[in-house]
Amino acid sequence: MIDPLTLLAFAPAALALNLTPGADMMFCLGQGLRAGGRPAVAASAGIAMGGLVHVMVAGLGLGAVIQQAPWALDLIRWVGVAYLLWLAWRALCIHLPQRTDLPIRTSRAFRDGLIVNLTNPKVILFVLAFVPQFVDPAAGSILGQFLIYGAVLAIGGFFINSAVGVFAGGLGRRMTAAPRLARGLGYVTAAIFTGLALRLALMQRA
Repeated sequence: MIDPLTLLAFAPAALALNLTPGADMMFCLGQGLRAGGRPAVAASAGIAMGGLVHVMVAGLGLGAVIQQAPWALDLIRWVGVAYLLWLAWRALCIHLPQRTDLPIRTSRAFRDGLIVNLTNPKVILFVLAFVPQFVDPAAGSILGQFLIYGAVLAIGGFFINSAVGVFAGGLGRRMTAAPRLARGLGYVTAAIFTGLALRLALMQRA
């Protein structure tokens, strides 16, 4: 379905994009600091799943929908802003002294990563701008090509973001050994999520 040379050209470009620090990587960093390595890996899996959803919807014709209803991106963006601010507040509450023993389930971390990725219009715009450059309408199913390229992006992003989250989880465990550091860790995590929310809120639509 896809020319192997085209796929070979796509793979290093996708890897370079995955290695570029962005909202997904920062979210996994914050999740690792906040809850540990395992929830961070689950969040990375949720982000990867969100990326696959984006490419599937793009392959089904999201670009045409956005042209007809550009306000849909703004709606998605503000939902994402609200969700990130809620995560920031939850990070502060969990690191209060009376609540430091509350674990974060991997299922919740997966859901958080999925929602954060799905409500980031930059991911939608990136998929619409980048992936079609490698799609050949004469090569067969356009949706199938989108999914293959999306899988390459998702797998690379999963491993890279998971590594960042696991590293942050080890750092977070050492920091939570002291109550003051635990509280400071909550502030740092909340600041990361708040920064992501502000970044998303200030995003200009091209």
